[in-house]
Amino acid sequence: MKTLLKLSFVALLLVSTSSYAQTFKFGHINMQTLVQLMPETDSANVALEKYGKDLEETFQGMQKEFQSKYETYQQKQKDWLPAVIEAKEKELGEIQQRLQQFQQTAQQDIAQMQSRLLQPVIKKANDAVEKIAKTNGFTYIFDTSIPSLIYINNTQSQDILPLAKQALGIPASKTLPTGNAQ
Repeated sequence: MKTLLKLSFVALLLVSTSSYAQTFKFGHINMQTLVQLMPETDSANVALEKYGKDLEETFQGMQKEFQSKYETYQQKQKDWLPAVIEAKEKELGEIQQRLQQFQQTAQQDIAQMQSRLLQPVIKKANDAVEKIAKTNGFTYIFDTSIPSLIYINNTQSQDILPLAKQALGIPASKTLPTGNAQ
């Protein structure tokens, strides 16, 4: 009876241990590559480029104003009274400060616009990857564009970029130009 009880206990232990054992399915994807391949990114880049050109034109106009006033200052400086020279120098200094402030603000504006334009694209990519993970039974999906990922065993982790391209309607043959792949 004791032997039967011990065997039953060992069998129960083995059954309970095996029920806790899980098989994990791993996948990986370079999210930067996926986002760059999405058509929405192309549209965002076009809008961002236009915005940048508009800012550049404004900046060039401000530079021309400064250059014109500086040349006038250099040409007429010897004929002006000290009070006029001081006022012109102050004006030139203010224009230079406005140029520097405009550059800083423009850089911040471009970064904010880029973030605003790409946020929905990144969300769409993340949603697609999450759906692929759930549909295909993945336990983990790793982003290979993050530098902290040191090693991937390709025999145990599946690259899901082709699945994500399919889910997002990106042609399978579409790749990044050489030099842009991360």
